[in-house]
Formats: sequence, structure tokens, C-alpha cells
Amino acid sequence: MYILFDIGGSKMRVASSSDLKKFSEPLIVKTPKNFKEGMRAFATLVKSVSRGKKIKVVAGGIPGYFDAEKTKIKGCAPNLKSLIKKPLKKEIQKITKSPVYLENDSDLVGLGEAVSGAGRGYEIVAYLTVSTGVGGGRIINGKIDTYANGFEPGNQYIDYKNKKDLQDLIGGRSVEKKYHKKPYEILDKKFWDKMAEILAYGVNNTIIHWSPDVVVVGGSMMKKIGIKIPHVEFHLKKIMRAFPNDLPKIKKATLGDFGGLYGAIARIRQE
Repeated sequence: MYILFDIGGSKMRVASSSDLKKFSEPLIVKTPKNFKEGMRAFATLVKSVSRGKKIKVVAGGIPGYFDAEKTKIKGCAPNLKSLIKKPLKKEIQKITKSPVYLENDSDLVGLGEAVSGAGRGYEIVAYLTVSTGVGGGRIINGKIDTYANGFEPGNQYIDYKNKKDLQDLIGGRSVEKKYHKKPYEILDKKFWDKMAEILAYGVNNTIIHWSPDVVVVGGSMMKKIGIKIPHVEFHLKKIMRAFPNDLPKIKKATLGDFGGLYGAIARIRQE
């Protein structure tokens, strides 16, 4: 029995897998903001999906960047500040009594998309998620790329005059704070085209820095009421200077809300 999980700024998902090919129907709850409450909720979900069976390995994603041993988050988890510097790996090991592999949540979703989703078949996959916040990672040959601290494309400055980064401008939480309504309640097509234009600048920078074969974009801000990939491509073609004739594919993520669970399977299989 393997346990897969994805702890995001809004929701916590936990599932099990017996064969590392498919997983059980994920159990989903709202992510508690308090660390101890979060661990209690996680323990309850693990108990439900494991059904008393011995757990071999656990893998999952959490927002933020880790220490070198990937035992705790050092920072950059604005929506889950209570997790910073807490003994995450140690606590999860206590709950599951098994080895635990932790990764940044966006990196793990990117791995899932690279191995089982829209990025399958490409050597270098850049993944961006535009959701409560903005994150992403680079996957090379089916593995999360190495790094010194982590990948945080959402923190790239887009508006340097006002010190606004990509997350400030198109992240779901920022949009809700600015417009006083949920993003999916905004039906103005011009608004969403503007969001697509801003995202195009982020995609442009991602392409220049990471030189991917494909850019996969997912997250709640990319749904039916949201940013459209063709609009991002339209604006990208207008602004790209470095590689105007060699743009990589821009594709919408295909694994939906469960990309991190597919990524967790891929991560365990690597071991």
C-alpha cells in the first residue's frame, strides 16, 4: 500500500495505490491553516484510504521550498505560513510509519503532467500552475530538475515599477482581493484576455530561462471561466523576441486536480 498526497493552499488530497499505476478515489478536505490541525486531518485521511493495510512508502507535494534534506519548508508558502520550519517529514513518518518523500507541490504536479499528462513524450517540460497562487517547475527526462533552493516562477517580477510579481497580478487570491469576488464569478471576456496577456509575459520569461520543449499550464485560473491557452499564445507571439520562430508548444494541463497524485506515483517509482 502506497500513500499519495497533495497539500495545497486551499485543499488537501490523499489517495492510496496498490500497484503504482492507478490510485483510489482521493479524499479531499479544506486545508487547515494550523499545522497541528493539518497533521490531524492528514492522519484521518491516511487512516481512511489505507484501510488498516501496511504502508510501504508515502510521497506528496507541499507549497514552498525545502531544506536540503527535504524534511521541512524553509519559506515561500504564503498561503500556509503555519507549515514553515515545522518538522513535516518527521510528523508524516509518525503517522504512516514508513519512508516519506516530500516535494514542492508544483514540482510534483509538473512531474505528473510530464510522465502521465500533457507533457508526456517531451524531454524538457516547463510546468506553470495558475491557481490560488502561481508556481511551477522544470522536469527533464521524467525527473524534477535539480536546484539550489527551488523553482518559484510565480515570484518573477512583471511590473517592476510597482514591485508586482506574476502571482500578485494573476494569482486567484490576489484577484479575489482586488475585485472582491471569486475569479469564476468574473464573466468579462476583456478581463480574462488581460489575464492571458500578463500570463504570456510569464510564459515568455519561462521559455527564455528554461528553454523547454513544451510549456504545460494548469490550475484553477485556467478552467472554463478563466484564462484561455489560445489567448496566451496570441499575446506570446506578439512579445517574444528571443525565439519568435521556434516557440515551444503551449499546452493545457490534462490531469486536472489530481496531477500531484500522478506525480507522487512517478516519484515513488523512481526510488
